[in-house]
Amino acid sequence: MNYLAHSFLSFTDGQIVGQFLEDFIRNKERFSFPKDIQEGITMHRAIDTFTDSHPAIHEAKKAFAPLVRLYSGAFVDVAMDYFVAHDLSLNTPAQWKEHSLHVYSVLNANKEWLPENFKTMLIKMEQDDWLYNYREDWGIKFSIQNVLNKAKYLDKDIPVFEAFLENKNFLQQCYNDFFPDLMTHVKSINTSIQLKD
Repeated sequence: MNYLAHSFLSFTDGQIVGQFLEDFIRNKERFSFPKDIQEGITMHRAIDTFTDSHPAIHEAKKAFAPLVRLYSGAFVDVAMDYFVAHDLSLNTPAQWKEHSLHVYSVLNANKEWLPENFKTMLIKMEQDDWLYNYREDWGIKFSIQNVLNKAKYLDKDIPVFEAFLENKNFLQQCYNDFFPDLMTHVKSINTSIQLKD
């Protein structure tokens, strides 16, 4: 899953910070953070593990695999945020806007824990309102291009966004089959975390 889903699947502000930090730290660094941020790191990993093993995600990868092969999972993660942003059973557009602003506020309030490369990204994320704009085709196109730009072994002009548009209905069904299961799993993980306290 991508940034919007990870932030939505957080139960505390500290978990929001941890969910964002996970991709930017080494494993041994996780224990240097406050407990609630560590919980977010744990939650992020649990989400990724569950996502990677879900049958609907394996299906969704077929939309991108002919173009990007082993990188298909990264593009599915981005695509899923589009459907999260449009899921009215989760939030209205106004509530997603409020959520986005809250996440930026939480991250800015916890800058002491953020590595420099994340702080740089956060400036761009907030300026262009990435979280809210995942609901827009251009927002997903921008994110897909970011993944292409970072991928070492992929041509930067591969038509991945076009594949997203062509397979939008298929990907929507994959999301429908997947996300409720993920939410149930995340609630159980959070309960387990709290019981350990």
